Amino acid sequence: MNTRLFGTDGIRGQTNTYPITPEVVLLLGKALARVFDAKGHGNRRALIGKDTRLSGYMLESALNSGLVSMGMDVFLVGPLPTPALAHLTRTMNADAGIMLTASHNPFDDNGIKIFGRDGYKLSDAIETEVENHVLSGDLVSSHIRSDNIGKTRRIDDARGRYIEYAKSTIGNLDLKDLTLVLDCANGAAYQVAPWIFKELGARVIKIFAEPDGYNINNRCGALHPETIGRAVIENEADIGIAFDGDADRVIFCDRTGKPVDGDRVLAMCALDLSSRNELNHNTLVVTTMSNLGMVQALRGKGIRVKITDVGDRNVIDCMRAGAFNLGGEKAGHLIYGDHSTTGDGIVGALQVLKLMVDNRRPLAELADCFAEYPQRLESLAVHEKKPISDQPSIATAMEACRTALGTEGRVIVRYSGTENKIRILVEAQAAELVDFWTERVIEAVKKDLT
Repeated sequence: MNTRLFGTDGIRGQTNTYPITPEVVLLLGKALARVFDAKGHGNRRALIGKDTRLSGYMLESALNSGLVSMGMDVFLVGPLPTPALAHLTRTMNADAGIMLTASHNPFDDNGIKIFGRDGYKLSDAIETEVENHVLSGDLVSSHIRSDNIGKTRRIDDARGRYIEYAKSTIGNLDLKDLTLVLDCANGAAYQVAPWIFKELGARVIKIFAEPDGYNINNRCGALHPETIGRAVIENEADIGIAFDGDADRVIFCDRTGKPVDGDRVLAMCALDLSSRNELNHNTLVVTTMSNLGMVQALRGKGIRVKITDVGDRNVIDCMRAGAFNLGGEKAGHLIYGDHSTTGDGIVGALQVLKLMVDNRRPLAELADCFAEYPQRLESLAVHEKKPISDQPSIATAMEACRTALGTEGRVIVRYSGTENKIRILVEAQAAELVDFWTERVIEAVKKDLT
């Protein structure tokens, strides 16, 4: 058996394959109950949410059984976005919020994201503590007698609570003059997202909002901006908004169908907040995947840009440490620290719409705030995640690329934290250089790892 459960964003894998099995998830529930009980919070209360994958029902039952067997009460919220669960965990003063989701992955994967009572993801130390209990085999519940077993309840108004919270983040915003296309990815946002934007007065055209347990992320959602782009053009809409499976990410399209990624949204929001002296420490937090053109443009405007390793958790950790209030990823994680404890696609979309309405400008104009460097991102499947630094061909190709590009470009090679894939990013001022060096690095990766 593996000695690690948690990856860069919780636990994830193929359903009915270790660690995403009912047996392991039951033990995980027991371990979480023991760890949080040992911390003496006293509430002995956990929330369980899920996206729309068929396997969510199976894993929910196993997790619930593990938690209640150790005396913890469980509240089931049903299909709901990950950021909604994080919000409810905090406002209901629960010990933990547990989300069953594999985010943007195909339906046959599933995973588990866990939030503490403050609404933030668990620290490495607590994850390690939970892992140790699961792997040690010491999780007995015979000391919990029948009258101390936890109770399970459903929260019937969970969606309503999140809808009101999301709307509260933008005040009295009136969207009556806007037509929106919402791509819900057949995922967790399929119910709440259309209601939120309709209640604010927008004309809403929803697509991929009919989950069947199998179609989550299937050629739709944030990973397929071309889909929302076509729908925007066909419906003559003002903006397209595409979520991923658990709605912690969002990608936009302007009225011409052109994609607007997280870099452009973060840049235009940072410029707006900075102009109103509301960008904490005049600093934006992004990852190494953000475009160098964006970084240089903001620094030229006097805005500091902090750069972290890939992963919204790294961004959030940096934001908390420096008391910054805006950060995110090019891939669509948008973290508005004044409102959320994690990436929130719906809150992010509301902030973009507020910017459009307040400035009376279309998305395309707001997003045209920097010139991108040509950039190419490729992914290759690998059977084993061997240390990249030990692979001679990759090391040689990367060093040659860095030498050739100097300070006017970069190359990043890293493994996906959630899939058996290796990512290759090359960026330079000239597109032909990007293509040349990307192919060189791909050749090296294939030689060493595939």
